Amino acid sequence: MLAFVEVKARASVDGAAMALDHYRLRRVAVAAERLAARFARPGDDIRIDALFLVPRRLPRHMINVWHG
Repeated sequence: MLAFVEVKARASVDGAAMALDHYRLRRVAVAAERLAARFARPGDDIRIDALFLVPRRLPRHMINVWHG
């Protein structure tokens, strides 16, 4: 498994929820496409995850947020 992870730190839960819109997610997908050939091994699954950080809360990890 090769995972590209977009990390967003925000002051509030609402801010974190709005931090990863389609435009920003598309930028991560383009970067992942360009880097995958360099880091992926034969047979690897590739996915894009998101990690949201909010003070005084546990991190929220969303798996495979890009369905391209």
